[in-house]
Amino acid sequence: MGMDLEAQPFNTLDRGRYRRKVQRCLDTLARMLTDGSFSFPRKNIGLEVELNLVDRELRPSMTNTAVLEALDDPSFTTELGQHNIELNVPPRPLAGDSALQLEDDLRAYLDSAAAKARDTGSSLAMIGILPTLKHEHFDQKWLTNKARYATLNDQIFAARGERTVLAMEGAPLPGQQPERLRSYAESILPEAACTSVQLHLQVAPEEFAAHWNAAQCLAGLQIALASNSPFLLGKALWHETRIPLFLQATDTRPEELKNQGVRPRVWFGERWITSIFDLFEENVRYFPGLLPETDAEDPIEALDAGQAPKLTELRMHNGTIWRWNRPVYDVVDGLPHLRVENRVLPAGPTVVDTVANAAFFYGAQRALAEADRPVWTQMSFQAAEENLYAGARRGFDGQLYWPGIGWIPPDELALRVLLPLAHEGLRRSDVSDEARERYLGIIERRCLARRTGATWQRDYVLRAQERGLDREAALSLMLGRYLELSEAGEPVHTWPVAD
Repeated sequence: MGMDLEAQPFNTLDRGRYRRKVQRCLDTLARMLTDGSFSFPRKNIGLEVELNLVDRELRPSMTNTAVLEALDDPSFTTELGQHNIELNVPPRPLAGDSALQLEDDLRAYLDSAAAKARDTGSSLAMIGILPTLKHEHFDQKWLTNKARYATLNDQIFAARGERTVLAMEGAPLPGQQPERLRSYAESILPEAACTSVQLHLQVAPEEFAAHWNAAQCLAGLQIALASNSPFLLGKALWHETRIPLFLQATDTRPEELKNQGVRPRVWFGERWITSIFDLFEENVRYFPGLLPETDAEDPIEALDAGQAPKLTELRMHNGTIWRWNRPVYDVVDGLPHLRVENRVLPAGPTVVDTVANAAFFYGAQRALAEADRPVWTQMSFQAAEENLYAGARRGFDGQLYWPGIGWIPPDELALRVLLPLAHEGLRRSDVSDEARERYLGIIERRCLARRTGATWQRDYVLRAQERGLDREAALSLMLGRYLELSEAGEPVHTWPVAD
C-alpha cells in the first residue's frame, strides 16, 4: 500500500499546499523526460505477492504483526488488513534462466513465511479472495495499525459521504441460477479481500507508452487465463471477483458523481497514451489528493543540483489511484527509473502458476510493444476495457475482441495468437528455452484443460454441495483442499476436482 504517513490530521491548508506540490513534481517529471534524466541499464522485472493468513478453522487470522515480527525479513511487509502480508521479491533481469530462479526464490520465501506463520497458529493462503471471509471481517478494527491505512479509510469515506455498497451479479455455477450479492461495509476492508500478484517491468521512457498500451490490450486475456477469485461472502460471483470488488471498495463517488461521469479511483483508463506523462497528468487533473502530506524537498531544486528528485507527492498521489496498469516513478541507489506495474492478476494458485502467468505477460507484452503495426491502432480503447470485464466475469466462458478475428473465447485467443507471440517475445528477451517452454507450456495446457483456480474452486464447491454440504461447509472444505494442493505445487490445470 506504499509509503506511510505521519499520524496527524490534515487541514484545508494542507490540501492547497499538496496540490501545488504535486503540480511542481509533475513539472519536474516533464523536464526529466525531456532532458533524458532516467537510468535504463536493462529491463529488470519485479514481483509482489499479497497473501492471506488463516487460522486452524480456515478463517481469516488477524496475526500479520506477529508473523512479520517472527519473519524479521524486509522482503515481507504489511498490507491493509490484519490478515494480509505482502512479499516483495527482489528485482532481476528477465533474460536467461532468471524465471527458473524466480520460481525457486519465490518458493523459498513462501516456505519460510509458512513456517513462521505456523509458529503463530496461522497458515498462508495464496488465493485471489479468501472464500471464508464474512461481513464481520470488514470491521474497521481489523485495519492494520498504521497511520496510512486509517487515514486512507477516513478520507475515502469522507469523500463518498456514505457507507460502501457491494453489489454484483455472478456468472452462474453449472446448472444453477446466477447469484447476487448486495452488502454494505463501514470500512475499506473489502479491498483487503483482494489479494493480487503485481508484475513490474522497468522500461526506458521512450518505450513506456508502447508497453503500457500492450499491457492494456492483454488485461482481459490475463484475467481469463488466471482467474482465481470466484467467491465472496458466500456467493459464487465473477470468476475474478477482485475486479468489481476493488472498484466498489475504494470508490470515493456517491451515486450523483457517478451519474456525472466522475472517474473512479480504480481505473482502467480512457485512452491509449503516447508518454508516461499522459498518465501522471491525468492523475493530477482528475483526482483530488486523499493523503495530502508534503515533503520538504523542492524537486526542481534537487534536479538543478544534480540529484534524482524523490517526487514524493506525485508518487503518494499515484499510490491512491489504482490503475490496473499503473505507471511507477522510483529512485533506486540514487538513480531514477520508470516501470509499468501490472496489477490485474490474482494471487495463486501455486508458485509455478504465478511464474507462468508472469512469463506469459512479459513475453506477450514485448511482442505486442514491438509489433510493426501495434494492436492498439486496430482496436478501440473501449474494446480493451470490455475485454477486461468479460474475462473477469466469465473466465474461459467469456468472449474477447481481437483485431482481425472479432469475438473469440480466451483459450482460443491464447492458443492461436498470444502464446506464439509470447514465445517470440521471450526469445527476443533472451529467456532460455528451458524457462520459456516450461512456463508457456503450463499456460498452453491450462487453456487445453480450460482449468483455472476459479473453475477448480467453482467445480469443487458445486460437487461438495451435490453431496449434501451447505455453502459454508463446502467453501471451508474446498479451501482446505486448495491449500493442500497449492502447497504440493503442481499447476492448477492438473488438480483433481473429485477426491
